[in-house]
Amino acid sequence: MQKARHNEIISVLSERDSASVSELSKLLGVSEVTVRSDLNVLAQSGLVRRTRGGVARPLGISERPLEESSRQQTAVKRRIGEAAAGMVKDGQTIFLDVGSTTTEIARHLSPTLRGVTVVTSGLNIALELERLPNLHIIVTGGSLRRLQHSLVAPYALDLLSRIRADLLFLGCNGVHATHGVTNSNFDEAEVKTAMAGYAAAVVVVADHSKLGVVSRAHLLPVSRVQTLITGRQATPAQLAALSVEIPDLRTV
Repeated sequence: MQKARHNEIISVLSERDSASVSELSKLLGVSEVTVRSDLNVLAQSGLVRRTRGGVARPLGISERPLEESSRQQTAVKRRIGEAAAGMVKDGQTIFLDVGSTTTEIARHLSPTLRGVTVVTSGLNIALELERLPNLHIIVTGGSLRRLQHSLVAPYALDLLSRIRADLLFLGCNGVHATHGVTNSNFDEAEVKTAMAGYAAAVVVVADHSKLGVVSRAHLLPVSRVQTLITGRQATPAQLAALSVEIPDLRTV
């Protein structure tokens, strides 16, 4: 059990910079005393850095490669991706954000779709979609962020301003009832926010570890989210807090 908790804590920190003891207590379903003990063990091993009231990544580690994030919460991300892909209909134009969960959406899009245009800022996502010859794929262009295989300003914003999408599938680092949908990287946040502004509906895809979390860059308030697809590990309290503003909550 202790090893499983340690793995979960490290998984959380692979997705964001820090976490509080109270957040981890709720996520792991154990007391705050147990969480503090776990954090002390991990800190002594150099795997995490203890902070006032919580834990952070070790100094010098600011972002994980996409491939590493893809190995965390693999099963739930796959289920979220499959559920989100099922929302896409013939003839639609969709924005497909960067990230490990949105990559799963690309992998699960149906080969029977017709007349669908996918606009993405993720190079790896564009490559995933090459297998579907009936889809029209548009890559935003822009400056390359190597760790995430993503394209950011300035040119991405110019292209996005010319497109109106039916759906945006949005990845993030945090979904909080008060502080909204947030992300850890400011450059990517600018592109994500632009996509949300040009989409008729926003679908947030986020596993349970991101619920109730606030990261550094604000994307949009939860009132702008039409659908949230998350893991079935989400607690009733987490879902209740978000259900006030988000009309369509799905757990998979």
